[in-house]
Amino acid sequence: MIFKRIFCAAVIYPSLITLIYAQKVSLKETDNGIDFVIDSQSVLTYQTTVEDVPQGIKKDFAKSGFIHPLKSPSGEVLTRIQPKDHYHHYGIWGPWTRATINGREVDFWNLGDGKGRVDFDHVISKKEAGGAAELNVRQNHIDLKAPESERIALAEDLRIKVKPADKGRYMVDYTSTIETKIAGGILLDDYRYGGGIGFRATEKWGKDNSSILTSEGDARKTADGTNARWIIVQGETDNALGGSGILFLSHNTNKAFPEPLRVWPEDQYKGEGNVFIEFTPIRHESWELLPNKRYTLKYRMIVFDGEMSKEEAEAYWRAFVK
Repeated sequence: MIFKRIFCAAVIYPSLITLIYAQKVSLKETDNGIDFVIDSQSVLTYQTTVEDVPQGIKKDFAKSGFIHPLKSPSGEVLTRIQPKDHYHHYGIWGPWTRATINGREVDFWNLGDGKGRVDFDHVISKKEAGGAAELNVRQNHIDLKAPESERIALAEDLRIKVKPADKGRYMVDYTSTIETKIAGGILLDDYRYGGGIGFRATEKWGKDNSSILTSEGDARKTADGTNARWIIVQGETDNALGGSGILFLSHNTNKAFPEPLRVWPEDQYKGEGNVFIEFTPIRHESWELLPNKRYTLKYRMIVFDGEMSKEEAEAYWRAFVK
């Protein structure tokens, strides 16, 4: 009976049969990295090669191991890398900032300081099954100024899984598991930036054509420093619906859940091209990482065209943590 209903609906609405049966995610290797492809459209790239910097910019800012571009279902690019105001911003990524290692401060975020960095090391596994695709990679957080010689301070296993969602949207699971072998461990110092998952949005978005809403009802003016289960970032794009966005979900098993946020103020850089948000588990409290122990942070993104309501966001979060 269910099949008959689907068949009849597909005759009346031919696009429905595509939505139900044809949407699947595959992986494609390119010169820059690994693409996640829904049907024939690349929606997300994990970059394995080092992205060079413009002429005249310090080579320290060149790096690999990040997501860009991430596109909306209609193909609108929603991420940005190497903006002139912050050359160390790379689409979707999550380096730790102030880390203390054997009494020394190491910064994996601000690449220009030359203290630390995070780079892609190797592919652990790839999988395509059940209409979804999954990529597991090793990223190394490197202590560039260690007394003996540069060394791996944190080994990170990053799992990225993409699958179609309802209403023509798609979801991205972003799971980071970190571990240190350093005797004495590492202290991730409390700071407004660091770790979790960060997002530098398209240069098209500013205070006049984008919006932010958190699970606790905070908009962009009040969201910075607050705790949240989810945050919607959406703005104007050139597609037929007039807009696109990303819902970021934090899992209830994460450190410091509900997680603190870093949200740039509206007036930064004259209100233009200035959308940046991050789930920052160490914003209010330091985090001690003991040697040979694994720590995991789980996030999910729902990528959409049009607009998303708070009710939809809440339903997605409940499904994520169920």
